[in-house]
Amino acid sequence: MASQAQSDLAHGGASGHGARHVAIIMDGNGRWAKKRFLPRIAGHRAGVEAVRRVARAARELGLECLTLYAFSSENWKRPANEVADLMRLLRHFIESDLDEFHANGVRLRVIGHYRALDPALVDLIEQAVERTSANTGPIIAIALNYGAQDELVRAAQSIVRRVQSGQLDPEAIGIDDVEAGLDTAGLPPLDLLIRTSGEQRLSNFMLWQAAYAELYFTDTLWPDFDGSALAEAIDAFRLRDRRFGGL
Repeated sequence: MASQAQSDLAHGGASGHGARHVAIIMDGNGRWAKKRFLPRIAGHRAGVEAVRRVARAARELGLECLTLYAFSSENWKRPANEVADLMRLLRHFIESDLDEFHANGVRLRVIGHYRALDPALVDLIEQAVERTSANTGPIIAIALNYGAQDELVRAAQSIVRRVQSGQLDPEAIGIDDVEAGLDTAGLPPLDLLIRTSGEQRLSNFMLWQAAYAELYFTDTLWPDFDGSALAEAIDAFRLRDRRFGGL
């Protein structure tokens, strides 16, 4: 039997109580590889395949935005060879999949302090973002060198600069001013945050944006996550009673 989220396809995608913006903490690549007696890089490669499957499914399910936690600001603590492997996979993913994204009208967006990455990779990222910027389809936002606490600090610094320049009255600072300084400015509000692999924490991901998001945790390791798993999570979201502090 088709899931409710899948049945939405016949009605123009997610609507009503459907999610507009879904974010995923893609966790479990290393454990997936360990269970198979494979090196960690094999898990990361399998994780890239999961990204492809889920990105396609997100478009088919009518999501407006899918945000993926690809590389956190804390991931620099990993062994240098693993970080280098991750960066090579990222480069390969952009080079191999950009044409498909562009052909399907997908807009790429990158959040996080990604300009601290290797300059050649930064150029590749920005060219990809620019190439898809005029598209009118769903947004795929990739979180690179991202940490929510760092994002909030940078938003606060932006507000301070506006106050110092006389553009903003300190007494008039509001939620909109903070949100305008976040990396996610202009994206739809976050509806659903998924974490794979059984862990149940946010790990410094979208702390502000998740204030009223629904949280969904699954034991599925990221390389095994697919379109059906995404549809199942959206089905669960549709059953939640979102009161936003009301009755």
